[in-house]
Amino acid sequence: MCPVTVFEQDGFDLRVEWGLDGVHALGPHCAVLVIVDVLVFTTTVDVAVSQGARVLPLPWRDERAAEAAAAAGATLTPTGLTYQDDVPTASDTKGWTLRPSSLDGRVPAGTFLGITSANGAHLSAAAAGSGATVLAGCLRNASAVAARAVELAGDRPIGVIPAGERWRTDGLPLRPAIEDYLGAGAIVAAITGRVAPSPEATLASLAYRAAPVRALLADAISGRELAGAGVATDVALASVVDVSDTVPVLKAGVYQA
Repeated sequence: MCPVTVFEQDGFDLRVEWGLDGVHALGPHCAVLVIVDVLVFTTTVDVAVSQGARVLPLPWRDERAAEAAAAAGATLTPTGLTYQDDVPTASDTKGWTLRPSSLDGRVPAGTFLGITSANGAHLSAAAAGSGATVLAGCLRNASAVAARAVELAGDRPIGVIPAGERWRTDGLPLRPAIEDYLGAGAIVAAITGRVAPSPEATLASLAYRAAPVRALLADAISGRELAGAGVATDVALASVVDVSDTVPVLKAGVYQA
């Protein structure tokens, strides 16, 4: 049987692991955890926080989300999509939604949003209890997040968590999603001062450096799914690298600058 430290990637100062299990494995042993959900939660968080908003991550398809948003004084945003037989289609919802294009250039400073998400928001809530400082990373703010992670971590490890998606089968098992792997790789590639990245972190960095990012995201499962739903604009917004210097930090359960 492997010792537990194998799964913690013990001995490495920069670590990458997938999803909720990755949060549980790395969180207690890292000074900083970066949650990466490129399509679209952490991209949306970056777009919102860059305009001076705050974001309360909330569970998806959970009636308690509305109660939590109301209790916190946050405006609950819908997803901006409707689902029939698990196939998404853009809804005719007006105003702010989970979609980053609904927020881009449209959010007044000081706005407090409650945003639901099946992956990134769920992982953010789980990471909040790990003892690590939690950042929201994506392609748009990769270098800024990398620099802040190094600053906050000091000589302790940094963990990067590609969120992944969910197979729509019993138990909703993790579906590794290349957009999140490339986002994680972009952050890892921008991190300096780490002398011992884990093999998992090294591979993510190499994958990002070799990737035609925008083309891959457009043709990946998640990108094609969103384009088919009529929201290709969101994929394009999420595919741009290092256009934001915003670093959303989770403080008391709320992402803010």
